[in-house]
Amino acid sequence: MTADLPSWARRLRAMREAHGWTLTDVAQRMREHIDEPLPEIGDLCHRWKAWERGEDKPDTFFQPMVATTLGTVTAALFPPHARPSALNPTGMDDLEIVSRLQASDVNEATLEAVRITVDRLCSEYARRPPAELIPEGRRWLRLLLKLPRLTLRQQRDVHELAGWLALLVGCLEYDLGDRTSAEASRRSALSLGRESGSGGILGWAHEMRAWFSLTRGDYRDVTLAAKAGQAVAGNHSVSVQLAAQEAKAWARMGRRKEMRAALEKGRKLLDAMPYPDNIDNHFVVDPNKFDFYSMDCYRHVGENDLARELSEEVIRASTGFDRSERWPMRIAEAQITLGVVAAREGDLDEAIGLGRRALDGERKSLPSLVLVAQDLSDVLRERFGGEPEAASYLDRLRVVARRV
Repeated sequence: MTADLPSWARRLRAMREAHGWTLTDVAQRMREHIDEPLPEIGDLCHRWKAWERGEDKPDTFFQPMVATTLGTVTAALFPPHARPSALNPTGMDDLEIVSRLQASDVNEATLEAVRITVDRLCSEYARRPPAELIPEGRRWLRLLLKLPRLTLRQQRDVHELAGWLALLVGCLEYDLGDRTSAEASRRSALSLGRESGSGGILGWAHEMRAWFSLTRGDYRDVTLAAKAGQAVAGNHSVSVQLAAQEAKAWARMGRRKEMRAALEKGRKLLDAMPYPDNIDNHFVVDPNKFDFYSMDCYRHVGENDLARELSEEVIRASTGFDRSERWPMRIAEAQITLGVVAAREGDLDEAIGLGRRALDGERKSLPSLVLVAQDLSDVLRERFGGEPEAASYLDRLRVVARRV
């Protein structure tokens, strides 16, 4: 039974079929993608069939080859058995940290407590309402920027911590559709990144520019921002998200070759990085997020089978064992993607149901949701323009778009 198979075995078959490949096709492509000497086609077919049946798991030699062939990241197909703990205790509560900062008692223990607090706030981005998280982020940001009598090293560390907070606040502001405040926060983060010499902060500030440009339809600027960010990001995982934003822009310009090249660039970068310590931190690109990027691109260019398979995987990976939503905004975009595929296949009820479910979520990024829902709007107008249900959904989407 398929349900009894390991998740990696189910995915190997699902992704192969989504690509439209036979076992011989996938074995041949595996040989084409990899420079290493490999067994003959027949032997590879036999191995792949055993992998899909869950009879044998690819070893560490074959795992990256399988991921490369299927166009995903090794750790997304074969995640580590035990994920690291997301956060460490500070040993101080917020009141004690604030009291120390206000008293200018800034030693290494205080700074470490602030680092953990900033990591916690960035890890709450996906689930906590922006109206709650923005004031807290701004409060910590003000505290840090007012600190006097710092050594040069402490000043650099404080500017870096403040930079992450400015990025967080800016992302949350943009989620609510407050573009002016978000751009001001982005510029503040860019300045703090320069002062602290943090490639990660500089890269994310450029990524925010790419994100803003993508949602307003300025696709050329997305590619420029992506290149500028990659030039300063160093080895930070933001380089992967910059490549993904570039790929999304190319997809919307109808440039499939460039889209695939940008995705492959991001895939290679992410595959070479160690598994992150805290995958909940918004400014850390985890392996599962690569399927989320690819899903957007393949949906937009009309590769329905791949878009469907990736959407289902995004929902599975973003849902906890207790059915809680770990990354609700990823789930919402995956639901819209499934709605687009359903509409293209003529199932209006399924498409509308999925589209409404995405809009009903409590935690959402309005500009991103409107951008993704545009694909659903287009197919609904084209195929179901005279249907009352389609018109009702489109009216509701226009209300959401006006808030942006």
